[in-house]
Amino acid sequence: MSVNIPFDNSFARLPSTFFARQTPHPVKQPALIGFNSVLADILRVSQGDTVEMAQVFAGNQIPTGAEPLAQIYAGHQFGTFNPQLGDGRAILMGETIGRDGLRRDIQLKGSGQTPFSRRGDGRAWLGPVLREYVVSEAMHALGIATTRALAAVETGETVWREGGMPGAVLTRVAASHLRVGTFQYFAARSDKTALKQLTQYAIDRHYPDADGPMGLLRAVRDGQSALIASWMSVGFIHGVMNTDNCAISGETIDYGPCAFMDVYHPNTVFSSIDRMGRYAYANQPDIAVWNLAQLATALIQQMEDPQQGVEQATEIVHAMPQLTQDLWLDRFRAKLGMTSKRDGDLELITGLLNVMAEHQADFTNTFNALANSKARDQFADPLAFDAWATGWQARLDAEADPQATMRAANPLFIPRNHRIEEMIAAAVNGDYAPFHRLNRVLARPFCDQPEDADLMAAPLQQEIVQATFCGT
Repeated sequence: MSVNIPFDNSFARLPSTFFARQTPHPVKQPALIGFNSVLADILRVSQGDTVEMAQVFAGNQIPTGAEPLAQIYAGHQFGTFNPQLGDGRAILMGETIGRDGLRRDIQLKGSGQTPFSRRGDGRAWLGPVLREYVVSEAMHALGIATTRALAAVETGETVWREGGMPGAVLTRVAASHLRVGTFQYFAARSDKTALKQLTQYAIDRHYPDADGPMGLLRAVRDGQSALIASWMSVGFIHGVMNTDNCAISGETIDYGPCAFMDVYHPNTVFSSIDRMGRYAYANQPDIAVWNLAQLATALIQQMEDPQQGVEQATEIVHAMPQLTQDLWLDRFRAKLGMTSKRDGDLELITGLLNVMAEHQADFTNTFNALANSKARDQFADPLAFDAWATGWQARLDAEADPQATMRAANPLFIPRNHRIEEMIAAAVNGDYAPFHRLNRVLARPFCDQPEDADLMAAPLQQEIVQATFCGT
């Protein structure tokens, strides 16, 4: 059997102003690292032998029905607007409609230069490819909306960054690659015709019940609020929440300098390029509002009555902080074993977080230890936890099965930063066993896996990862 992808490409039928036709640049010696057969089945992608799959997912062999292109977009990067960005190292091969009836993009990352590469080489090195593969699939298993990984391929070529690194290509699957920055690109050019086409395309593809530009804005707001609440509930820090990394679909996209917190602190930053902490853990809800406001500004341009659009958009955007907090509260209530809503829940939750920050408690292990009465062991001063826990235990009297609620809400396993770094270091030396092990364990994050319990452990002092890097 050979690789077959049943393409049905809607974005390629849009006007040429939305993209540049671009085929991937062949690589020297592709070799398959990983292939997500479960996802492939959903996409109705048939497998070939490993040699052919390496050729296809490296971009050396173009499957029948593919229409390769690089999308164009703009974006605010750390608050500064860049009027033209675009896919500088990624090529959209096309779309499929899966067995579940959902349309998804299939994109190659690291597939060579495009017209939007801005003097870059268009390639990716092995580390970021494996990081995105592992973390995006882990996020999916955690129940968080995300792009996914279909395949990873070695290229047999050297990519030059700080030094020579082994090259790789990731095949990414997404509900779409439409971003806030896609709308900003056309708004910056006052191209109302393109804005209207893009808006209708986004509505048809993602939110068919949305009524016009403001209906789209409201739907994106709701999706982003749910996404941010889910990030916060697992201690995830995206690291580069630029508007070109904010997906209209409500999926997590672009796992560059992303990380999961070990010790909890609201101001935690890992991204080496986030020098001012703009995208720190606790800032993510506010940044999502800021990004939504940029989408609103772009959408308003196409409206017949811009002033009415401003009024409607203001109401939609201003409602986002409360919506996000309500969803955050629901998530954290469950993490504490609570399904009912009571006055004082916010204070109870923030009280625990404050004690965790003050006494260096591990975020993931503290929450999953709540169900087995071992959480106090996570604190430098267990008495500080005891003082907080008195009120929590009283609150649980109103709950039917708090332990079951906690076990369902608190993962045992996350892709810890030091384990990701260990996995990358091993892969650079040709050992992919840690990569496959992480994927296997993280596919069942809520399940007890005693033989892999070491992956639950917080890093030792010498293992702590201080910074993560974009990888471009």
